[in-house]
Amino acid sequence: MALLCFLAAATFWVLNALNKDNYTTVVDFPIEFSYDEEEFMPVTTLPERIKVEINGNGWDLLRKYFKINETPFRIEMENPSSRQFLLTSEIRRALAESITPSNLVSIVTDTVKFDIDRIVARKIKVEIDTNAQTLAKNYRLAGNITVEPASITIKGPTSKLEQLEGVYKIDLGENKINKSFNKILPLELPKEFEDFLSIEEESVHIRFDVYQMLEGNKRLKLTKLNFPRNASIVDEPSTIIMTYLIDERKADELKNYEFEAVVNYNRRDREDSTLMVDVNPKPGFLENIQFNPQILKLRYENK
Repeated sequence: MALLCFLAAATFWVLNALNKDNYTTVVDFPIEFSYDEEEFMPVTTLPERIKVEINGNGWDLLRKYFKINETPFRIEMENPSSRQFLLTSEIRRALAESITPSNLVSIVTDTVKFDIDRIVARKIKVEIDTNAQTLAKNYRLAGNITVEPASITIKGPTSKLEQLEGVYKIDLGENKINKSFNKILPLELPKEFEDFLSIEEESVHIRFDVYQMLEGNKRLKLTKLNFPRNASIVDEPSTIIMTYLIDERKADELKNYEFEAVVNYNRRDREDSTLMVDVNPKPGFLENIQFNPQILKLRYENK
């Protein structure tokens, strides 16, 4: 019985206290930004509350403190992309009217920061995202990659579009390609852009041809040029083995050439008396030409 009396007395005291005026407290008051959402978009999360010091009736302050039935203060913005912060002194009068019947004592938050960009549509070049693993070993592109359409329209806030740097890279979805490629690929935005950007087109058509560089080798006769009588080669080999890569489309042309390994005394390294082996002729369709041995050592005889 005593406990019930105590609870009743405490409740009566609290209720009586809340009915009084002239209480002061700091609360997080809700705000919302109002702008043309067809023309502008936030690129970071907008602030939803500001700290204000208010004075008034206990019941009203309690409701605001516990965020009960709150109506956010609306901040009207005609061109939000022209600035990135708002001084709360600019909204003090309107905010004071919004929080009635409480009285605004002060705005604890001095600035409200936001990042809202204008929405634009831009043509972006499409490029294939390739790496060393895109084509199979010893395969090359036979001409240019055809991309249709060559550019696409992407719409969104300017700062996000600028991060693309004018290029949309598309992954082929394959590695070690060793045959002609002809596919229609869907256009998808990276996850970090999904909430901000949209692509007008749905897909692009990618086409390209490839050819193989064949591995080959030949045993060549060694030819010496411009050698003086007192110069010779240490352990001179009778032949030099040449390895190479050749465009498969040019393989038949090899029969038209007579190759020889050449060492030219005039091109010797004077510091260590060595010579680099070269080949003659050297057609442009051969790549990665190597010799065994690659370097030969000079020897001199006393006159």
